[in-house]
Amino acid sequence: MDAAAKSYVSMASATTHIEHLERVLLRRSVGALEADRSCCADCGRTPLTGEHVHVYGGRRERLVCELCRLARRDAPLTSEIVRHAEHGNTVRLTARAA
Repeated sequence: MDAAAKSYVSMASATTHIEHLERVLLRRSVGALEADRSCCADCGRTPLTGEHVHVYGGRRERLVCELCRLARRDAPLTSEIVRHAEHGNTVRLTARAA
């Protein structure tokens, strides 16, 4: 193997290692994002921002999306709107006390 072929193999190997590292980091970050979010107890779908979700009781509370709500006969304990990630972290205007 000549010098040019050896350098090509070593560069291809370095690129492969970098791409592998990028994939590992991407999978790790996606896993961390998935761990933080709530999903529907029936279909596993993550409800979208602005969508209504319904909380049902039982041995433990279960979150059900708007689409799966139609398949249930019993009424939910509560219904909520999914807020965006920054909800509660923004500046809020408050009424002044007179």
